[in-house]
Amino acid sequence: MNFEEIIANVELHFLTLTDECRRDLKKVSKIMTLERETLLVKEGQLADKTYFIAKGSARAFYLKDDKDITDWFAFENNFINSINSFFLHIPSPHFIEVLEPSILLEISRENIDLLSDRYQEFDRLGKIAITKTLLQLQQRVVSIQFETAQQKYENILQIRPDITQRVALTHIASYLGITLETLSRIRNPKKRI
Repeated sequence: MNFEEIIANVELHFLTLTDECRRDLKKVSKIMTLERETLLVKEGQLADKTYFIAKGSARAFYLKDDKDITDWFAFENNFINSINSFFLHIPSPHFIEVLEPSILLEISRENIDLLSDRYQEFDRLGKIAITKTLLQLQQRVVSIQFETAQQKYENILQIRPDITQRVALTHIASYLGITLETLSRIRNPKKRI
C-alpha cells in the first residue's frame, strides 16, 4: 500500500485534503509495515505519535497484577495512540500492540500540530477523529454499565462481525469485561450443562 492509497482511505472515512496538505503530510509521515505482536507503545514510554491503520488491527492494553486487560481495538481506517501520553505529555499507562500483519501511517504530535496550524482541513480531520473516538468511548461506557455479557458480545459482533477471526478470544473477553469461560458459553450455548 502506498501513501496515495492510504490518504484516499483517510479522505474516504474522514474528509478531503487539499493537494498542498497531502504533499506536506507525505513529507512528515512514515508508512510502517509491521508483523503481529509488534509493540507500538510500551507502558512508561512517552508516546508522541499517532497511527492511522491502513491495513490490519491493533489493541491498547494494560498489565495489572500480571493480568493482560484489553482496553481498546482499532482496525482499518481507525487512528490509535496512547491518548493520555499523546495529549498530556506523560508516560503511557498502557501498551499498544499490532494484532496481525499491518500497514500504518505514523505521524508525530509535533507534525500534527504544524499541519493543523497550516491547514484548516487537517485541523478538522483531527477534530473528526477525536469526536469519533469519544463517541466510541461513550458507547463502551454505556455497554460496561448497562449491558449483559450476551448483549456486549452481540454488540461487538454487530460493529465488527469479523472480530473473532482477527482477534484472540482472550482479548475479546478482556475487552468485554468477562471471563473467557463466559465468552465460550455465550458463543456455544448448546454446550451448556
